[in-house]
Amino acid sequence: MKKISMALFIVLTIIFVGSCEKDDICVDGDTPLLVIAFYNIADTAVAKAVPKLRVGGIDNEFTVNTISDRTNLDSIGLPLKTNDVSTSYVLIKDSADDEDNNEIGNGDVLTFSYTIKKKFVSRACGFVANFENLSVGLEPDANEWIQDVIIADTIIENQAAAHVKIYH
Repeated sequence: MKKISMALFIVLTIIFVGSCEKDDICVDGDTPLLVIAFYNIADTAVAKAVPKLRVGGIDNEFTVNTISDRTNLDSIGLPLKTNDVSTSYVLIKDSADDEDNNEIGNGDVLTFSYTIKKKFVSRACGFVANFENLSVGLEPDANEWIQDVIIADTIIENQAAAHVKIYH
């Protein structure tokens, strides 16, 4: 009887220990956002909020959920597509709707181009996308509120500082 109890104890111990999984928690597994900071064109060292800023994606969901809609912001974080080599956004200054719910603010279209570098973080996090060789194009229009766009950092690996500076 003692041998059966000991054998049963060993079998149950092996079952319980073998069924435990590592406690994988993903802490550093987010693909970084593109950080854009807005500055005063008259004094380029001074941050300047964009009044009633609305940002919409082009060729994807129009609504961007990483920022508050129609607020005064001096910096924003935008996601870049991880399945394409470019992402386009319309940045609308003084966003408002007319009586027919049509946008009447001043919109400028920016296209960000980049190279995607996938990086394995951990088993819990999997792969994250980092971006290199960032470049930006401003689509010309008759009423541009964006005066200048400067790439501050061509590599996007974190969100600690602005990658793009927009002067208005």
